[in-house]
Amino acid sequence: MAQEHYFSAEPATNSKETAVEFEVAGQLFQLSATSGTFSSTALDTGTNVLLSHSEKFPSSGNVLDLGCGWGPIAVSIAALRPDTTVWALDVNERSLATTSKNAKKLGLKNIRAVLANQIPSDTEFTGIWSNPPIRVGKKVLHELMKTYLPKLAAGGEAYLVVQKHLGADSFQKWLAQEFQDLEVSRHDNQKTFRVIRGFRPATSQSR
Repeated sequence: MAQEHYFSAEPATNSKETAVEFEVAGQLFQLSATSGTFSSTALDTGTNVLLSHSEKFPSSGNVLDLGCGWGPIAVSIAALRPDTTVWALDVNERSLATTSKNAKKLGLKNIRAVLANQIPSDTEFTGIWSNPPIRVGKKVLHELMKTYLPKLAAGGEAYLVVQKHLGADSFQKWLAQEFQDLEVSRHDNQKTFRVIRGFRPATSQSR
């Protein structure tokens, strides 16, 4: 697949920037996307669907953008919810560099573009927002979920967007079975994408 190089820590392709404009909650964002990252020339449809639910962005606390790419989710949350600290996580160094550049361009001080080992192990998240890397395969995808969903704080919510034909329904079923301390539901169905919500009740304990 042509875009699989975005799973690499250091993409081999030459770096080329593309200007991308999109709107979230009435605010216009003008960012740069970079070759060798996910959806490197435009805002992909799944992420756009996820961002249409910006009213659900947490108002405070630590928020995780799991698989940040060039940063559209992280930047949107950080800009619209200035009292949050947004951890933009990726394995791709170019993604992290581009996210940091986009944050700096907008003067956002509350984004931390990081590798996994740069997030303190005791960090809990009031929100986890992700267009997860489904194409890495179930084993890697499930390990990502097992690593980060238990870090969802009591009262916190995760929102994950997955394309229907890439197994959204089976993924939701697995989440519900694997994380019985979360309330897992379909939040939205739009343009062949499912938005899956995971909610940790205030009385629940992460495991």
